[in-house]
Formats: sequence, C-alpha cells, structure tokens
Amino acid sequence: MLEMRPDCGCCGRDLPQSSAEAMICSFECTFCAACVSEVLDHRCPNCGGELVRRPIRDVPASA
Repeated sequence: MLEMRPDCGCCGRDLPQSSAEAMICSFECTFCAACVSEVLDHRCPNCGGELVRRPIRDVPASA
C-alpha cells in the first residue's frame, strides 16, 4: 500500500491524504507542488527520480 506521508519533505507544508498538491517519487518521498516546481526542478533530491502527482485517498466521513 502507498505510504501517505503527511507533509512536504522540503518545506514542511501539511499534505493530507486528500491533497491534490502532493507529489511523490517511486520511493514515496513526498513534496508539495510548489517545492517540486520552484525548488526541486521536478526531481527527487533523495533518489533523483521523477516527481509525479500523488493519488488522492478518500477519507471516510466520521459518523
């Protein structure tokens, strides 16, 4: 199962499971879209891999 890390590994921004701003590499390193485009040049600083949009995981509403 995909690990849903809760924040950006660059700036610390919160990235909940429902965030469309989360980007990941094949090792599941997680960064926000702003850091990916403005700081990281679309490459993971840990492995050099491509950073792509992380799938959204729906969180069920509490009853």
